[in-house]
Amino acid sequence: MAAKALSFDVGDYVVYPKHGVGRVIELQSQQIAGMDLELYVLRFEKERMTLRVPTNKAESVGMRKLSSNKTLSEALDTLKGKPKVKRTMWSRRAQEYEAKINSGDLVSIAEVTRDLFRPDDQPEQSYSERQIFEAASSRLARELAAMEETDERAALKKILDILNEAAPKYARDKAE
Repeated sequence: MAAKALSFDVGDYVVYPKHGVGRVIELQSQQIAGMDLELYVLRFEKERMTLRVPTNKAESVGMRKLSSNKTLSEALDTLKGKPKVKRTMWSRRAQEYEAKINSGDLVSIAEVTRDLFRPDDQPEQSYSERQIFEAASSRLARELAAMEETDERAALKKILDILNEAAPKYARDKAE
């Protein structure tokens, strides 16, 4: 039963794939069904949610430390790339986008953010496109904010600035 558990300390920011960035607020020992369990207690401020994750399951559920600076710069570079527009049905694309967001992979989340971004001079997005864009950009902003020790609003502004800077270049390419 001694699985090699990832080790996080109280106060560490962690990424839980389905919920994004949280903070370890406590290490707990509990007895559940006659078994002693060590638990990470995670707090997700934005959702006002507390989650308990057995320490020996942290790796298998995909819990990880914040991304490296290299991964962060790769994700920010992804935002500058050309959006990929797939011609498949929206329901299928929506499922793919949700899977990328829930993977917890920063670069995949940046791809979704880039692909669903619409500059102000572009046609309106559908409600569901907007929802997925906001979920992806918020998840990306929370990890960026935790890494740069700033708040989510400032991180989101940085992301939108990058997208707004890159978007006109690709709009021109399409028009020519």
